Amino acid sequence: MSDERLDQLAKSARNRGLKLVRSRVRTPGKPRFGKVGLTDASGMPVFGMDSKGPIGKTEDVGDFLRNLGAKDWGASLNVAVLPRKKKAKAKPEAANDSEPARSAKSTPPPPPKPRPEPKTRIRNAKPSDSERIAALIGLLEHQIDEKTVRRNLGKLKKSGELPLVATLDRQVVGLCGVHAMLTIHRPAPVGRITVLVVAEEARDRNIGRMLVGAAEDWSRKKGCRIIEVTSNDRRAPAHAFYRHMGYERTSIRFFKKL
Repeated sequence: MSDERLDQLAKSARNRGLKLVRSRVRTPGKPRFGKVGLTDASGMPVFGMDSKGPIGKTEDVGDFLRNLGAKDWGASLNVAVLPRKKKAKAKPEAANDSEPARSAKSTPPPPPKPRPEPKTRIRNAKPSDSERIAALIGLLEHQIDEKTVRRNLGKLKKSGELPLVATLDRQVVGLCGVHAMLTIHRPAPVGRITVLVVAEEARDRNIGRMLVGAAEDWSRKKGCRIIEVTSNDRRAPAHAFYRHMGYERTSIRFFKKL
């Protein structure tokens, strides 16, 4: 790749608070030749890096930066709410025996107050949230119907593991599943974030960060000393979000359908 293209990638990375790292191998054909990667400002790997340096392809890094510019999990995900202007009510015409109308120089009425910015609230999910929760889960390409969500909420309530939801003006816009798992090889339960998603229209409001923080508080109350989360390999922006939240990649997940 040309130096001009690499300079463009480096500039794109800087615009997103990241740093482009280039391989020091200059001999074509040798391992790592032409490889690049991304780190954050502190030097922590973000994408296309391993313990020895860059391993990413330039086109993959370019795709990652473009996706990172379009989405923010973290991240999760600013919708401007413009105040609605109230229509001025027409004044009734004065009767013949009423006082004469005021002159045009009289003081105009004060402008309407702007609509207050909606506040985000985190709470436990309720059965009435089932339809909205099913729609949010659909954004992750997991299809589930409202009836199944409602049934699962009933079971999770009995186990004390109701998922957390984020609301804006009483509308559910975010979901975070929580679970405390007791294992034979650890002295304390392991907290787990089982699902995390924020509606597209509510992203860039730090709702993802708020949900993760609430999940961490929930896990502490359950006696957990660590918390883990799994994320699909293709969701690169989500991986960057978790790294910025202080999470480290420690394992590879395997699963099998039964």
